[in-house]
Amino acid sequence: MEAKAVAKYIRVSPRKTRLVADNIKGKGVEDALNILRFTPKKSAQILSKVLYSAISNAEQMPGVDVDSLIVDSVTVNEGPTWKRIQPRAMGRAYRIRKRTSHITIVVKEQ
Repeated sequence: MEAKAVAKYIRVSPRKTRLVADNIKGKGVEDALNILRFTPKKSAQILSKVLYSAISNAEQMPGVDVDSLIVDSVTVNEGPTWKRIQPRAMGRAYRIRKRTSHITIVVKEQ
């Protein structure tokens, strides 16, 4: 059985989030949570919240053993980009792109 959780419009860059997400793919749920707990990145805390949600979704299914769950896939897609302007010298303007992410975590039984 598979269970998934999705977090959309998260205000963190997808490229930076993928670096952390690659560390937990294919790991057991306990190991993945420990890895995220001790990773000093903003995206680690967000990924752990989504992983907890996926585990809770799996608990709702009948006959699923939570201790045997593994992280099947972690997908980090690009969400909409917020565009901002920073004033520069001589009347110019530089564009600032604040990127967002859509994070999907799928857990399944081993």
